[in-house]
Amino acid sequence: MERVVRVGIVGCGGIANGKHLPALSRIENVQMVAFCDLVVERAEKAAKEYGVEGAAVYTDYKEMLDKEDLEVVHVLTPNKSHAPVSIYAMEHDCHVMCEKPMAKTYADAKAMLEAHQRTGKKLTIGYQNRFRSDSTYLKKACERGDLGEIYFAKAHAVRRRAVPTWGVFLNEEEQGGGPLIDIGTHALDLTLWCMNNYKPKAVKGSVFKKLGDHNDSGNAWGPWDPKEYTVEDSAFGFIEMEDGATIILESSWALNTLDSKEARCTLCGTKAGADMDDSLRINSDDFGKLTTTKPELGAGGVDFFEGSSARPEDIEARQWIRAVINDTDPVVKPEQAIVVTQILEKIYESARTGKEVYFND
Repeated sequence: MERVVRVGIVGCGGIANGKHLPALSRIENVQMVAFCDLVVERAEKAAKEYGVEGAAVYTDYKEMLDKEDLEVVHVLTPNKSHAPVSIYAMEHDCHVMCEKPMAKTYADAKAMLEAHQRTGKKLTIGYQNRFRSDSTYLKKACERGDLGEIYFAKAHAVRRRAVPTWGVFLNEEEQGGGPLIDIGTHALDLTLWCMNNYKPKAVKGSVFKKLGDHNDSGNAWGPWDPKEYTVEDSAFGFIEMEDGATIILESSWALNTLDSKEARCTLCGTKAGADMDDSLRINSDDFGKLTTTKPELGAGGVDFFEGSSARPEDIEARQWIRAVINDTDPVVKPEQAIVVTQILEKIYESARTGKEVYFND
């Protein structure tokens, strides 16, 4: 039997209850022993539902880390506090799973990476879409060279009307932005990972707030308050990589379009292309004929996963805990996640200045 991993949770809101806590509870050798949230009732509820008997409850993450004997900490807070909580946890001898994005700013993400390197503690970011069956298949196809040189890609994160109206999603100070930093980050991570290209050269960005100023009753999660809507409702980036490859990133919570895709990518290579529409499609040619294939995707065939559930969040949690136990690298590395944050920040900067922004400036 594998040894027990003692986990502490910082942030007991929506992403904790919707993803991390259920996934961790399905891993037999994980014990959630401490819960922290600014709203004590949320921490108490999480401790009751997911914690071990007598699990501790806190409203101050520093007090929790000072008092508790923890091996792993999950940081599930608004973006603004990702860096300070993660750094404090690593400095207190804890491995850290931080929810996406890595941080609100590139400077914060860099400080997190430096803490990871200085302390030797593991740091990973919650990009669970890498663990979908279509994503893992496409990644393996790219690694095998099936697509050839991938020189053009699109990262899709577009909703027609699905603005999150709870928590601090609409608060620029807490989150750093809207759909670009919220869901655009997933699409960009997936695209860079499949391409294995983490060297951006320049970015041109556009950011819009066209629908957020109006109360829209057609929203999937109900109407929002325009006075509290301080972030963009759409953002787009044209990204040039050092090797000349080009990526178009599209993100929106509310856009008058029927072409809605979220956490998807389109890849175009010299041998073949791929897209994630209703299902993964590979397009190529065979004996002079154009072909389109849809691979059979199941739960098996994933190198880093053994278990009964094919849910991405379960695979993510299991490979993370296995990395801690076996002292191996997690699938999502901070050196990769920091590039995502850097690009997102440059898109916001380009939109603000109206100029193309270079990464070596």
